[in-house]
Amino acid sequence: MKKVSISDIARKAGVSVSTVSFVMNDKAVKMRISREVIEKVENVAREMGYRPNQLARGLRTGKTKTIGLIVENISNAFFAAMAKTIEDEAKKYDYKVVYCSTDNDETKARELISMLSQRQVDGYIITPTLNLAEEIRRLQAENKPVVLIDRYFPEHEEIPSVLVDNYAGVAEGMEFLFAKGYQNIGLVTIEADMAHMHDRLQAYYDTLRKHDMPQDRRLVKQVPYGYVHEAALEEVEDFLTGDGKDCDALFFLTNYLGVLGIEAAKKLNIRIPTDKAFLCFDDNDIFRLYTPTISVIRQPICEIGQQAMAALIERLRHTGTETLPENAPIKLAAELVPRESI
Repeated sequence: MKKVSISDIARKAGVSVSTVSFVMNDKAVKMRISREVIEKVENVAREMGYRPNQLARGLRTGKTKTIGLIVENISNAFFAAMAKTIEDEAKKYDYKVVYCSTDNDETKARELISMLSQRQVDGYIITPTLNLAEEIRRLQAENKPVVLIDRYFPEHEEIPSVLVDNYAGVAEGMEFLFAKGYQNIGLVTIEADMAHMHDRLQAYYDTLRKHDMPQDRRLVKQVPYGYVHEAALEEVEDFLTGDGKDCDALFFLTNYLGVLGIEAAKKLNIRIPTDKAFLCFDDNDIFRLYTPTISVIRQPICEIGQQAMAALIERLRHTGTETLPENAPIKLAAELVPRESI
């Protein structure tokens, strides 16, 4: 099969060879080529199966066509699905993705950024650990675009982020429980200083206040982040037999905690929803397969991944002297999915 050349692409796209060259070498924006023409050339190149010499391109442009994806735990269902979406989206732009997990460990996160920097990735999509803002700002100063996913830094709006509207999602879940007649709602969350988890917790308290319900902090169980499975399960069991014993509904603020809740309920012979209704923030295959099925606040995982990749590509195309797009956080709506547990 004849190798596709940029001349072939130019003829089919109806543009000049130089235009194709600028697009293929990431100089289209600098040369003021319109977005419509860029997308047309890229689509034609994909259709024709064009495969540029990445080594030669890298030497010419200083770009590797690789993206560093740093998440908390790639084995977690949420982050695994997110990574697959980002990889699929990256492929559309002829980028490869390098995956890493921080396990929410500050030192490991910094080491991963250093490693990816040495590999000269072109940009980053990161689920940040608590104190990673300065490292991320340093990457930006080096003209390396960064987009955050799932989490954000409220005090650093100059770092773009794409995430679900955590506050609105929990508020909607609480309103649903109240509408179903539940009054004594317990909450299970993680003990971690993360902005998105603070947003979820604040929504719980604010909705209680809105309904003139007591804000009994004994009904909020915080499981220390990083506990091994057995220790975390014991914490949930202690809550269900202690302060949370009389709750008529339980709201778990992560899918991992929701799975622990199911396991604890089974061990303690707690019937769902007869004894307690269950609601979890974020979905999991287990919640659809378990009997009864578990109601959830579902995050738009695919949309988060797609928008994060689009935001990064936009910044990769605007590096240099061009005006960057606004960095205001992109917050997407969650979806309440009622099932048999309520």
